[in-house]
Amino acid sequence: MSHHDHPSLDPVAALRDAGLRVTAPRVATLAVVAEHQHADADVIASAVRERLGSVSHQAVYDVLRALTEVELLRRVDADGRRAVYELHRHDNHHHLICRVCGRLEDVPCAVGEAPCLHPHSQHGFELEVAEVLYRGVCPECRAAQAHVPAGT
Repeated sequence: MSHHDHPSLDPVAALRDAGLRVTAPRVATLAVVAEHQHADADVIASAVRERLGSVSHQAVYDVLRALTEVELLRRVDADGRRAVYELHRHDNHHHLICRVCGRLEDVPCAVGEAPCLHPHSQHGFELEVAEVLYRGVCPECRAAQAHVPAGT
């Protein structure tokens, strides 16, 4: 379904490697995020409920938090919009966001090694990651803006 050519994920193996107990909600949540990169928590919760039926939205939020803490998932806070989730690839990539529709796309970083950007001063911090958000208007929204009929 996804237009990214990421390797397929084995949720059970991923959970075991991260030292987490393998539970149906965790497996389903990982699988849903793998299929729907950049979905928000509500979308993910609905998809997990479709698969499992009996899971509360709150339970899915708790799973998202747990999976983010162990870095199986990466939470992307974009522009005051709802946070969205993606599989954590540890590749320090960045994101493009459309300010009109909110579409989010992955952008590889220039250098490849995290952190791929270095500030003028690190204030004694040991840097681990650099996150960049490129803002603009996606092709679909630009086309729609160009085709607004007069007088509407």
